[in-house]
Amino acid sequence: MQEFTWPGRTLETKLAFDLEKAALRREFEQRLEECGTLAFRVARGVLRNGADAEDVAQEAMLRSYRRFARLRDPSRFRAWLVRISFRLALDHARSAHRRQQRETAWVIDLPKPTAEDIAASNEFERRLQEAMPALSEKSRLVLLLTSMDGRSLEEVAELLQVPVGTVKSRLHSARKQLAEKLR
Repeated sequence: MQEFTWPGRTLETKLAFDLEKAALRREFEQRLEECGTLAFRVARGVLRNGADAEDVAQEAMLRSYRRFARLRDPSRFRAWLVRISFRLALDHARSAHRRQQRETAWVIDLPKPTAEDIAASNEFERRLQEAMPALSEKSRLVLLLTSMDGRSLEEVAELLQVPVGTVKSRLHSARKQLAEKLR
C-alpha cells in the first residue's frame, strides 16, 4: 500500500491538521453564537443605519473568522469582536462622509440652503462628529454602548471584561470631555 503524502507531510499529519481546523471552526461558531447580534448592535450604534450596520457586521464576523486562530485568549472573543465592529463602523462612516462630500461637490443646480438653515440643522451633528474622534477609543466605545446602544454599566463591563468601576470612570470621562467639546 502506497502512503499518501501531502507536500512534506504524511496522511496522519494532514488528518491531525484537518481535525484541528474543524475544532477551531466549532469553537469560533460557539463563541459567535454566544454573542448573538453584538457586531450589528455596535455598528448600528456608530452608523445609525440598519443596512450599513448589517454590512459592517458581516465584515466584522468574516474578519473575526479569518483571524480567530491568531486570537491569543479566546475567552476575550466578545471584546475582540466589539473592537473589530467598532473600528469597521468608524471606517465605514468616514468613507461614507468622504463619498458624500465628493458627490455633493458635483451638484450644481440645487438651491443653496440659507446660513440659518445650515446652522439650525447641522451645527450640533457637526460638533458631535468633530468631538467624538477626540475621545480615546475606550471612552468612545463605552459611551456608544451605554448612551447610544442603551446597555447597562454591568452589561458593558461584562462585554468588555473590565470592572464596572472602570466602565463608570470611562463613561464619566467621556461625557465630561464631550460636554467640554460641545460648549
